[in-house]
Amino acid sequence: MSEPRPVAPRYEQAGVSLKSGRESVRRIKERVRSTFGPRVESQIGSFAGFFSYPTPGSERLLVSSMDGVGTKLRLAAQAGRWEGVGYDLVSHCVNDILVHGARPIFFLDYIGAGKLDPDVVETVIAGLVEACNEAGCALIGGETAEMPGMYSPGELDLVGCIVGEVERARLVNGRAASAGDRLIGLASQGLHTNGYSLARRVVLEEGSLSPGDPIPGLGKSVADALLSRHHMYLPAVGPLIERLPVHGMAHITGGGIPENLPRALRDGIRARVRRSAWTIPPLFLAIERMGGIGREEMFEVFNMGIGFILVVPAGSEEEWLAALRETGEPAVPLGGVEEGERGVVWDD
Repeated sequence: MSEPRPVAPRYEQAGVSLKSGRESVRRIKERVRSTFGPRVESQIGSFAGFFSYPTPGSERLLVSSMDGVGTKLRLAAQAGRWEGVGYDLVSHCVNDILVHGARPIFFLDYIGAGKLDPDVVETVIAGLVEACNEAGCALIGGETAEMPGMYSPGELDLVGCIVGEVERARLVNGRAASAGDRLIGLASQGLHTNGYSLARRVVLEEGSLSPGDPIPGLGKSVADALLSRHHMYLPAVGPLIERLPVHGMAHITGGGIPENLPRALRDGIRARVRRSAWTIPPLFLAIERMGGIGREEMFEVFNMGIGFILVVPAGSEEEWLAALRETGEPAVPLGGVEEGERGVVWDD
């Protein structure tokens, strides 16, 4: 991983410390690694964990990941719109194992609230079910907890765990990535599930807007713009990785492209990305303008319109772009891979 970047000042003011997050991971790495046995084949820092099943060295790997929806839940509570967050959760987790070439098998969820509202729970679960059906993933269990005093009234917590599988020969882990490879970016649908602490502070608190108010210059309400779904890339990318070569994939979540794209690369190579390769969606520009946020910080917090990146061999870029166009998935060539310290270099 490249060296930690300077702490983002506006994100810090919104209550999120990127530096503390990195330091926390640094401190726990060795303790976590001490639990690994011979069937664990992943490294801390991957998008998901790999577990050889049923024995060490088996040809099948179980691939697992766990995540939440973050403070997007607080906006959903303010807007009274819960229909999308269950879908968001599953989609995020599906994308995290897709980067390793895995197909989801099953999913488990946790819903916690001070007082459970059956209508809200039903709506959230409906979104989970919709996304699980789209991904071909069974929702086999979960936990619903009512804990008075633990959560603010009207709000809930939502977390999910996904397990998928991949044949060892089809595992994508970035080790095949090399200088000369090309980068292809797939469009996001808004903020997905990251950067909401900063977005809410800028739009709702400093901008004094309510969920139903229009965002200046955007033509959409706060709720419509910020609660857009976390896009699932499996339907388009899943079938293509079975017939087209791919050396690495990255899901662009918290930390943006600078934090996530290097996770799809091995040591000794870096990504060179052209920021002029795509048009930044108006929502991100509105947040940037309203909050007086620097462009570099915007790229370190948000996906900025690119939600998933493919690292493909030189010579296959055009075939990939044509195949993605056939699926209806918006995609653009972003740049390439070169020798250097693992990280991201910008070409504006």
